Amino acid sequence: MPPSPQNLHFLEIVTPEAEAVCAAYSDALGLVFSEPVPEFGMARTAPLPSGALLSVRAPMHEEEEPATRPYFLVEDIEAAVAAAVAAGGELALPPTEIPGRGRCAIYFLGGAQHGLWQESPEP
Repeated sequence: MPPSPQNLHFLEIVTPEAEAVCAAYSDALGLVFSEPVPEFGMARTAPLPSGALLSVRAPMHEEEEPATRPYFLVEDIEAAVAAAVAAGGELALPPTEIPGRGRCAIYFLGGAQHGLWQESPEP
C-alpha cells in the first residue's frame, strides 16, 4: 500500500517542550496522553480519532532537532524504504524493530523527515 493520509499510522513530535505540547493538545483537543512509553523514547502517546497514534517526546540526544514526523503504514517496509531512497531520500534509520509494535524506518527528503511503519504480523 502506498503512503496516503488514510494510512497515517503514527505521528511523532520531537520538542524540548514536550510537556507543554501535551498540555496544549489535551486542553485544545481533549486528547488523553499516556505515561512515558520506553520503547518510544519516553514519549507520551495519545490515540487520534483516525486510529493513528500521536507521540510527543523530548529529543533523545543533543544533536536531535525538533521535528514533526509522520509515519505511514506500509505492507513491506524494505520495499518502501528502497522506493524512498530511489526517489532521492536519505536513510536516517533503517528498518528497526520496536518490540511488540512493529518495524519503523526514517528518511529525509525535501527538507523534511518521513517515517514508514510495518506492523508486526499477528501471532
